[in-house]
Amino acid sequence: MSTETVQTTDTTDQPLVVTACFHPADGARDRVLAAMERVIPRVHEEAGCNLYAIQEAEDGTIIMIEHWDSAALLDEHGAGAPVADFNAELEGLLAKPVEVTRYRPLPVGGRKGMVVA
Repeated sequence: MSTETVQTTDTTDQPLVVTACFHPADGARDRVLAAMERVIPRVHEEAGCNLYAIQEAEDGTIIMIEHWDSAALLDEHGAGAPVADFNAELEGLLAKPVEVTRYRPLPVGGRKGMVVA
């Protein structure tokens, strides 16, 4: 699976939100979801992972929404075995590369304006 990073890495120790946008190839949706079902519990056990959840759009796009304690822990996640296994399972199942975007928090709106662990 090739990954396209849309936004540069935030090197601070601030918590951050990440989205990963998956476009399953025709007929591959169930296999993509099965791979996600296998990797999600493994990632939930990783240090710094506060949220690793998927949502599906009407057009079949699957968005993974993540919240991490820091960019350093997110980078460890990206280099770990669960992601490597997941990428291997997704080989040939996606219509285009995964689009990964890292977001830095903008403190507006008090507690309801923040994603918190």
